[in-house]
Amino acid sequence: MRSPAVAGLFYPAEADALRAAVDGALPAPSKAPPAVALVVPHAGYLYSGATAGRTYAAAPIPDGVVLLGPNHTGLGCPAAVWPAGRWRTPLGDVPVDAEMAGLLLASHPALEADTAAHLREHALEVQLPFLLRRNPRVRIVPVCLADLGEQALLELGAALGRALEGAGDGWLVVISTDMTHYASRQEARRQDRLALDRLEAVDAAGLYRTVREHRITMCGVVPAVVGLAAAVCRGATRARLVDYSCSGDVTGDDGDVVAYAGLTVA
Repeated sequence: MRSPAVAGLFYPAEADALRAAVDGALPAPSKAPPAVALVVPHAGYLYSGATAGRTYAAAPIPDGVVLLGPNHTGLGCPAAVWPAGRWRTPLGDVPVDAEMAGLLLASHPALEADTAAHLREHALEVQLPFLLRRNPRVRIVPVCLADLGEQALLELGAALGRALEGAGDGWLVVISTDMTHYASRQEARRQDRLALDRLEAVDAAGLYRTVREHRITMCGVVPAVVGLAAAVCRGATRARLVDYSCSGDVTGDDGDVVAYAGLTVA
């Protein structure tokens, strides 16, 4: 059992308050076709909850979700799969799909069964209340990723895509990332447009190179590269920008913002 690390910090710790916060951020679900992946932010709900809600409402949420997020803490191994058990939330426990976790672990030697990388990490935890409100039957496979280098990330993504393809329909990849950190609103938009162009083109290698070349402070570039490479293996050709926002929308401070984007990949 993984206990929440950021309940009461990034989102309400009390069930009724959390349910109201998530439901307030979720518009009526659209009738859009299924996606193979979503890109969603992971900041506190006060700042990025609206973008997350709009993105989660933009595609059906199947029973199986692979969560890809960055390793902010430096703990654990570089490609850590939580292999079994449950993740606790104020809205109830979310089961880990041990069978799919096993398939992913067998798909690439870089992936390891490891819980330490996940224990204090917030980027995947904050997704669970949205997933539960959209599909109470959801099962997850959490994967926490550090930078292995461009080629290794592309190979890892392709292996993940093949594993999901072999498992049949019914699996969604959720890529957890925020965009530019601590820049002016204008500079964040300029920098993020470069990254969003590559995201919308489902260009995993181009995203990695663009973020590194232009020093874009997109904290989830690693899971995004892996997730895009997996999506291409599953037939994805384009991504659609659902929402783009920044912390300045809430604070009124446009001089020093963190930016957020939500996309569907299909």
